[in-house]
Amino acid sequence: MIGAFELGLIYAVVALGVYLTFRILNFPDLTVDGSFTTGAAVAAVCLSYDMNPVLALLLSFAAGAIAGAITGVLHTYGKIDGLLAGILTMIALWSVNLRIMGISNGTPALSNVGIRSSESAFSGLREAGLLGTWGAVGILFVAVFVLKLVIDWFLSTDLGLSIQATGNNEQMIRSFGVNTDAMKILTLALSNGLVAVGGALVAQYTGSADISMGVGLILIGLASVILGQAFFGNRWVWLASFGVIVGAVLYRLVIFAALSAGLSNTDVRLITAVIVVIALLIPRFGIGKRLGLDRLMRGKQTQPAEVPPARESVAASVPAKEAQQ
Repeated sequence: MIGAFELGLIYAVVALGVYLTFRILNFPDLTVDGSFTTGAAVAAVCLSYDMNPVLALLLSFAAGAIAGAITGVLHTYGKIDGLLAGILTMIALWSVNLRIMGISNGTPALSNVGIRSSESAFSGLREAGLLGTWGAVGILFVAVFVLKLVIDWFLSTDLGLSIQATGNNEQMIRSFGVNTDAMKILTLALSNGLVAVGGALVAQYTGSADISMGVGLILIGLASVILGQAFFGNRWVWLASFGVIVGAVLYRLVIFAALSAGLSNTDVRLITAVIVVIALLIPRFGIGKRLGLDRLMRGKQTQPAEVPPARESVAASVPAKEAQQ
């Protein structure tokens, strides 16, 4: 049970990355299936060379950001459909990831890199006897919550508002002089950077990086985002991002409960699909309304929004997005 909480909070980093493209930019990005493994592979190779775990996370973020930027360039300047651009990058990353993993021992293709004996970002918790306890869950929650606050702050800046407006009405925000192509590339880079960090954390937590660990990850990310927003909605960024964290944890708890009930690991994909379907149907049954979450959101909605004069041109497009959702 505690392991499910820990994994849920680690995968919340991935879900926050998926949230940026899926909800903020309205972009169907399949690059994450490859960038997740890229982050894990980079971290595993770095740790196998006794590199600092934090530096390994930063390099994983950079590798994932480059992958996302390539998808963005293919879509914006190459005029390739977003879905196809993501698939092309994802397929290319499969070979790139094998190359990265082969670097650890000089082989041309290595599908698995073990790092159990290397120092990782969780070594401190493990040595203190906290890993696998509620203390570790609390520490991970604080770390993920700080990341959520940073994302909330970024989306409230002029640049973040421009990204939101690009996802809402690209033509309108372009008429204000915003370079929407740059906004897309930047968001895809940040999103895949976060996904890669999630992959690096999972590799360090489990003690290995596997070439197939990212297969189907987009479905896990979407399940976390949709499940969380089924309860918390998508009207407010701060509440939606918190819902993403809750959704990631709920997803892991559901998987844990299903496996504990006797289902096999091979049934995880089926369970994930069922979770997504249920999450999509939850708003139809008014679960959020019954829990009183709609009153919370309405209460915030009645407060007049104060928009700084310098941001009026960009922020004016954001309420339109909220109204559509």
